Amino acid sequence: MLAIAGGKGGSGKTTTTLGLARALDGPALAVDADCDLPNLHSLAGVPRDPPGGSPGHPDPDGRETLIRPAPRNAPDGIGNRLRRLADFGGRVLVDCPAGAGPDAAVPLRVADAVLLVATPCVPALRDAAKTAAMARALGTRVVGAVLVRARIEPPGVADLLGCPVLATVPPAATPLESPAVSRAYDGLARSLPDRQKA
Repeated sequence: MLAIAGGKGGSGKTTTTLGLARALDGPALAVDADCDLPNLHSLAGVPRDPPGGSPGHPDPDGRETLIRPAPRNAPDGIGNRLRRLADFGGRVLVDCPAGAGPDAAVPLRVADAVLLVATPCVPALRDAAKTAAMARALGTRVVGAVLVRARIEPPGVADLLGCPVLATVPPAATPLESPAVSRAYDGLARSLPDRQKA
């Protein structure tokens, strides 16, 4: 299970979750863990209601991707719901809530690893560094970072985040319809450490 996380709302976590899920070979489950501001379902074009008897709604894009919307309420906790998805027969990517509070910590604690997402501006990178520190404090490995709305990696980003920058995703008005963005997510999928692909 790979948590897609970053400190700021609007940093591109949801787009990266869906773009990466679509780029991976084989089945992938994209899960929205942001119960307060869920939007993975909207971005993917699937219903907000939970899928009946299936891990997720089929991706209208026609790939082997399933989309699991955030629950409207989670009396047993989002962590328990995520743990139940660990047996999914493919890759599980979790779109995490923004920030460094308890809601953001739960998916980081459950995940096997974390992929940071940030825009290349200083406040967003500082927030991503805080997310990386929180993940490490919880014992979750940070596998790398993605810079969105970026054509190049600014100097010092890998040192600040304490992990390699695995991809830069160029700006686009409609990212998931952009061939350049798709190529960036394809490259990201290839650059993930092997145990994050299995």
